[in-house]
Order: sequence, then C-alpha cells, then structure tokens
Amino acid sequence: MSLIRPFAGLRPVAGRAAEVAAPPYDVLNTDEARVRAAGKPWSFLHISKPEIDLPPETDHYAPEVYAKAAENLRYMLDSALLARDEAPCYYVYRLIMGSHVQTGLVAAASVADYDTNRIRKHEFTRPDKEDDRVRQIEALNAQTGPVLLAYPGQAEVDAILARESARAPDADVVADDGIRHSIWVIRDAAILAALGAAFDAMPALYIADGHHRSAAASRVAAARRGRGVTAEDASQYFLAVIFPHHQMKIMDYNRVVCDLNGLAPAAFLSALASAFTLAPASEAVKPARHGEYGLYMKGQWYRLAIRPELIPHQDPVARLDVSLLSDHLLAPVLGISDLRRDKRIDFVGGIRGLPELERRVDSGEMAVAFSLFPTGMEDLMAVADAGEVMPPKSTWFEPKLADGLVSHVLDN
Repeated sequence: MSLIRPFAGLRPVAGRAAEVAAPPYDVLNTDEARVRAAGKPWSFLHISKPEIDLPPETDHYAPEVYAKAAENLRYMLDSALLARDEAPCYYVYRLIMGSHVQTGLVAAASVADYDTNRIRKHEFTRPDKEDDRVRQIEALNAQTGPVLLAYPGQAEVDAILARESARAPDADVVADDGIRHSIWVIRDAAILAALGAAFDAMPALYIADGHHRSAAASRVAAARRGRGVTAEDASQYFLAVIFPHHQMKIMDYNRVVCDLNGLAPAAFLSALASAFTLAPASEAVKPARHGEYGLYMKGQWYRLAIRPELIPHQDPVARLDVSLLSDHLLAPVLGISDLRRDKRIDFVGGIRGLPELERRVDSGEMAVAFSLFPTGMEDLMAVADAGEVMPPKSTWFEPKLADGLVSHVLDN
C-alpha cells in the first residue's frame, strides 16, 4: 500500500464553493454553528454540525443527528451542489492568513501506515470523541473533515505544488474570518505518480490536528476489513491535507487559572523564585523565546524565565515550554497536576490575543494568566518520533482548514 494515493473527491460544483465552505466541526459549538449557518442553506455546517437543524434539546450524539447529516448530504447531492470527480486526483490546497501562506496537498492517507506509526501521533484521544467521528463517517459513508498532516520539507514536492498552483484555482473562497482557501485539481497521470513516489520515499508524516478523525478512520477501516474489504478499499485510507512542516504556523496556547491555591499574591510570586526569574513589565508580555513566559495578575504583567539548569534538553516532552510551566509552576505551586480534568484551569488559543487573557483576569473570572512561547513544529516532530505524547493543549494551529471543499467517499 502507498503512503498516500489520489482519490475521486466530492466537491462543490464550479462557482458554488463559497456557499459550501465552513469552519471545521470542532472549532464551533452548536449555538455558534447555528448562528453561522443562519440564512446559508448550503453551508457544510448542515452536514458537520447537523444538530443545528434539529430541536435545541436534541442530544448531540443521538442517532437522529447522524441520520440528519446523511439526509443533508443526500439533499446537496440531489440538488447538484456537490459532484464527485470522475477519476482519482490530488488537490493542491493553499491557505492565506494575512502575510502567512502555506500550500499543501489533499490526498487519501494510508490507515495501515497510521496503524504502524509511520503517520505519527502526539496526542491521546478520548473514546467518546472517537465514537462520534466513527458514527459520522458511517452515516455519511464519507470522511468530510480532513486530518491536518505535516511532511518534512521536501523540495521536489514543494516545487510540484508551486507549479500546479501557478494557474487559476478551481475553487477560491475568502471565509468570514478573512482566511483565503484555494483549491487546484491535479489530474495529470505523470504528476500523480511523481507525488506518490515522493511521499512513498518519506520516512514519516506527522499529525498536526485531527487525532480523533484519524483514530476514527482507523476504527472504521478495521471494521470494514472484518467484513471482507481489501487493502485497496477506500475505507483503508483517510482524508488528509498535508503541508510542508516549515510552512505551518503554530500559535501560542495560553493558560488561565481561577485561583492561587490559597496563596496571597505576594506569597505566590515569592514561590516562583526557585524555578524562575521574575520582573515586572510595563506592557503585555508576548514571550519571544523558549523558556520565557508572561504572567498577568491584578492588572500587572510580569516577565518570567525558567532557570536554564532546569531544562532537560534531551527529553523531547519535558523540555517543552508547556511542560516546564506545568512541572515547575502549575503543579508544585498551584496544585494543578491533571490538565485534562482539573476545572481550575482553562486554555486560550493565541488567535484570541493577550487582551483576552487580561479580560478574563480583570473580570474576576480568573486569578492569573500565563502567556507562552509557541511550540515549534520541530518539537512536535521530535515528540512523535520518540513515540511520546504532548501535554494537553500544546499546539494551536492557524489558519484552520475548511470543511466541505473536498470530501472522501468510502466506495471505489
């Protein structure tokens, strides 16, 4: 089996992509999705968040939710809004957010290579979220939410994608948030073969975002193998968009805590001295390097720096900024040792900016906020190569992919 392969994508017909494209299913809650889809009958949110078309009291995991997703997909197909390419293709996908540009490949990625860790993970998954994605895939007989992957920068692939995206795009959408999404279809057999060979030569791909979607695809693939499908069946691959690692943008993923674990503010600051240097700052602190943090409390910003001798440089997980903060401050000082379950801590994506940290502290909702330096792609890859997992909420990728521009139907 190949690491990736082309597939006959299900896409909006010419001129209709802007009506269909929608944010990923997991970046909006149901109320937000209902508002975003209002007056937009063709928004893909009607498929990815189908509970918006059911009574508000509906359980989001009830069977009728998945049935509604299938009904809405059939309606879009019957209305000739979506059509499937006649032959297998690859697709170039370009994202533009301000001055940031990244250009990748939409492909079907091998479940077998995911199962053997050639497509590498860096997060744990939750069974309930996997179950949700399994039910969605089975109801639609399609994968509609792409997994975001990274490939180690490879000049040949980068050059092919640059050449193929030099012509007018087949779909071009500027979303509500100003992000531009452009798609080019690759049909030329020689180029398809060259891309497949280049990826087959790569030692690994890396999941950036979409661990639950890829885990769910693996479960669906295993179930269908149990029913006798072959290794070449579409269900043995999953929908992915793969970018060169050096083009991907990880933003900071910041922390806010609701109390000081019984400490007075002065005692709390004093307790940090064993692991950090600390100095007041005259403005909001956006860390500029690894090991540096901002701390906001009672209207005052401070600049923190971890003491260099405390950084275990040989350990790919323990040396992460998120780990150092947890190991030397959140756990020993604030008593927060389980980031997944402790209700005293919350997480704020860097796209919201430092004013959001100030707002949540100034409102009295939170007692203290921490700004972090973003995790690097090389850090993520090192953790995945070591077979380890990152702490929760270590990476916030921007820009986000859109749902609905290319879907992967699970029949050949």
